[in-house]
Amino acid sequence: MGTRAWALLLVLCGTIFLEGIDVAMMAVAIPAVRSDLGLTTGTAAWVMSAYVLGYAGFTLLGGRAADLLGRRRMFLLWLTVFLAFSGLGGFATEGWMLIVARFVTGVAAAFMTPAALSLITTSYEEGPQRNKALLVFAGTGAAGFSLGLVIGGLLTEIGWRWVFFAPVLMAAALLVPAVRLIPRSDAPPARRRTFDLPGAITAAGAMLLAAYTVVRLEHGLHAWPLTLATGLAALLLAAAFVAVERRCPDPLVRLGILRKSQVVRADLGALLFLGAFFGFQFVVTLYLQELRGWSSLQTAVALLVMGIDAVLAPTLTPRLVARFGNARVIVGGFVLAVAAYALFLPVGMDWSYAMMFPTLLLSGLAFALAYGPLTIAATDGVTESEQGLAGGLLTTATQFGSAIGISAVTAVYGLASTGSGPEATLSAFRAALTVPVVLVALGTLISVVSAREARRAVRRASQVSSVNASHTSAKPAQRSGGISSWK
Repeated sequence: MGTRAWALLLVLCGTIFLEGIDVAMMAVAIPAVRSDLGLTTGTAAWVMSAYVLGYAGFTLLGGRAADLLGRRRMFLLWLTVFLAFSGLGGFATEGWMLIVARFVTGVAAAFMTPAALSLITTSYEEGPQRNKALLVFAGTGAAGFSLGLVIGGLLTEIGWRWVFFAPVLMAAALLVPAVRLIPRSDAPPARRRTFDLPGAITAAGAMLLAAYTVVRLEHGLHAWPLTLATGLAALLLAAAFVAVERRCPDPLVRLGILRKSQVVRADLGALLFLGAFFGFQFVVTLYLQELRGWSSLQTAVALLVMGIDAVLAPTLTPRLVARFGNARVIVGGFVLAVAAYALFLPVGMDWSYAMMFPTLLLSGLAFALAYGPLTIAATDGVTESEQGLAGGLLTTATQFGSAIGISAVTAVYGLASTGSGPEATLSAFRAALTVPVVLVALGTLISVVSAREARRAVRRASQVSSVNASHTSAKPAQRSGGISSWK
């Protein structure tokens, strides 16, 4: 890749880094925010959940909007919105102001991230060049989250409002070169299209209710009728969305893309992998801070090794993909994740950091092997006109995965907390740690199926090539025989 291509890639990767660091810093800063503004526990929880609702609720719509309205336009517009509302959050004096700011910031990320991903998949040639760009993109996002834990701890010591102002400075630093580097040729289709408003409304409604249902899983059996009601409402709206799309001449989402089995498996694999990763990280953070008494900064530094994928994803993973194939590398990543999380199941009250280190290292290595190749698989073979949609589906899967992972471990922890005292708390943590193991075990099965399908596809292609070669070699002989007979 040339200098301009690398510069464009850095800008686009900067957005996923911004998104990752923003989420991580907020997770570290929320106790200080709650204390300073006098927020109730419920309000503090909504400050965190509002971002997830906005992000997960509008990602599918955001991905398709990039295809229909122009990727450059959507990227620049929503990066600006992200900048503005992150800054407004820094000036908040009431809980509701923070909730609104975080919700709109999540919506902005829902439009901005799929646009950035689709700009990569349409700006770089399919094959090794695009694969490397996508692996760098995936690694940068994980690095943002890992570094965000440390940076968030440092900024919170200065003042929690800097957790909101720092993303403003980063977004501004990305916006200026993005205006120059993103080609203006990236425009919406020349053919005039009607915007599928009923599809957009039903899709956004279904995704918002589904995200809210997932967030409510954290409450376990408490107020379960409301959780069940929102889940059923989400399913009804999803059914309405499918009915609308089948009848619409210009659908928001062409349902045929869901017939691409490799795309569906990649999205489901990403959902399970991210769910396990963030669920595990959430439990470990609680274990270190609540049970072991570590500070937020000590915890962040301890977890920093999980960000090793930021180095390995653009360096080691492309070589492994070139040698063993995308599907096999994904399987390797899931197997490593199963081993990593299983090693932490017998965690003790006085485990040293040396005993935790293998799990933290292996989980970071697993992320480097699995997430980038899953991103490649989720966009491979999709037409250029639907790359935004493919990116939106993948981002939706990852957002729901992270929400499901955190909600599931929280629910299991709550159900397993049957007593008081350190030993009872440790037992509840161990129960919660089974959730990441189960998620990556399911992901391993799916990835094995994908690997088998990939091998079959290679064999079929090889057989077709052999047949074509035999026909080609046979034709001259047939012509020669015919001429000899004629003579």
